[in-house]
Amino acid sequence: MKRREENPFKFGTIVDGDFFTDRRNELAYVKSVFHSSNHLVIISPRRYGKTSLVLKAANEIGRPFIKVDFNSVTGRDDLAKTLLRRIYTLSPSVRFKRLIRNFRFTPTISVNPLSNGVDFEFVPSADESVILEDAFSLLDKISSPENRVIVIFDEFQRAADIDDGLLPYLRSMMQEHKNLNYVLLGSQESMMKGIFQNKKSPFYHFGTEMTLGRIPESDFSLYLSERLPGDLAPEILDFTGCHPYYTQKLAFHVWNLLQEGVHEDEVVQKAIDFSNQMHSLDFSRMWDTFNNTKKKILKEMAATGKVLPQAIGIQPSTVRSALKKMSHDGILLEYGGHFEIEDPFFNRWILDNAF
Repeated sequence: MKRREENPFKFGTIVDGDFFTDRRNELAYVKSVFHSSNHLVIISPRRYGKTSLVLKAANEIGRPFIKVDFNSVTGRDDLAKTLLRRIYTLSPSVRFKRLIRNFRFTPTISVNPLSNGVDFEFVPSADESVILEDAFSLLDKISSPENRVIVIFDEFQRAADIDDGLLPYLRSMMQEHKNLNYVLLGSQESMMKGIFQNKKSPFYHFGTEMTLGRIPESDFSLYLSERLPGDLAPEILDFTGCHPYYTQKLAFHVWNLLQEGVHEDEVVQKAIDFSNQMHSLDFSRMWDTFNNTKKKILKEMAATGKVLPQAIGIQPSTVRSALKKMSHDGILLEYGGHFEIEDPFFNRWILDNAF
């Protein structure tokens, strides 16, 4: 039996190697920051490849890194424990145990039998700010000017929601570190700009800022054409709008259907239909959670690409509030003051099912 070829497209996880799409200029810029003593702020919508870009740069220059997703952080003590778990993976256990001897509250270290990872627990009376400060102090201790550790904080705008005083507290600790490159990633453009461009913010001009946009159509078209037969790239990119994640997803399904013998003339539309059939129940459940205002806005956006309050008979202030809420929830993308439905497959589902 002939061995089936591996699908050349990948989505939903961090990508590298042949799966990584272009970004040559951005990759070179990130590397240049890592070769300096500066910190980096990257702003772009979700699923644009921020994390993949940063990790590829770190791997290519051979630098150690740790990554913390603030979407998973619940408080200062949780952030401290997460940092310790990440640091433990970079530092031999004997050295790590020696380093934490000077902690004001020494944690109990245990092996998690489910993940084979390491967990940390502190006594209930431990001061959360002290715990976090001690954890941050370890970052600089395991790093050096010759081999700076790269510390990646993903969805950093969430720090403001976790604790009202967390941002100034983090800045007070991070500004003391000389042997680290901090990378602060965020998908909420307005919130990230408020953190790094507002003169009253503790993180005002903390690092060099970079906006990551969609991959240029010419580059993405070349990438697709090298992996798919015929001239399928324009139809794929017309549907996805060059969104990195959804382009990889649609191309993945297109490639599979081609292997099954679907003709090139109809394969893209069949791939879209196939994906939406798989996610129809999820889309339906999500749609049912929206109130009438949001449904009217989404239907108008799906049909016209924009929303005018007078066209749907809703007060402008109500529309703005709903747009902001759906952007915060990841339903819409807000970029450069423009809103659009984040998922082109959901956009198609609305057109097919909500009219």
